[in-house]
Amino acid sequence: MFYRKATDVEAAKIFLGERINNRESIIFVSLSAERQDDKNEMLAGFVQLYPIFSSTRMKRLWLLNDLFVSVEHRGKGISKLLIERCGQLANETNAGGVMLETEKTNEIGNCLYLQTGFKLIENNFYFL
Repeated sequence: MFYRKATDVEAAKIFLGERINNRESIIFVSLSAERQDDKNEMLAGFVQLYPIFSSTRMKRLWLLNDLFVSVEHRGKGISKLLIERCGQLANETNAGGVMLETEKTNEIGNCLYLQTGFKLIENNFYFL
């Protein structure tokens, strides 16, 4: 819904299920407990990446396609931690980097990506 796309939960379940079952996606999640001793953690946020390949770099790259933090957990640094984990994945897999695209109207995201080490390439394409 963020990018003015109609919601289609069933199609999303199928698409994401296929990506996960075919190991075509990496998902990192952030869990949060209400209290430090709470064993019932809840999903606070997630990031999803897809592998792509560059023949000019002769390396894999990671496409950061989805980053979401629930409203009640925003402002706590979770998105920065998730992005940091994406950079670690790039290092662990000897990838050429992480790339993403966002809309110009995504003011929070555009600030966040620059704060976390991404470089603006052009027209809201970022590279880490």
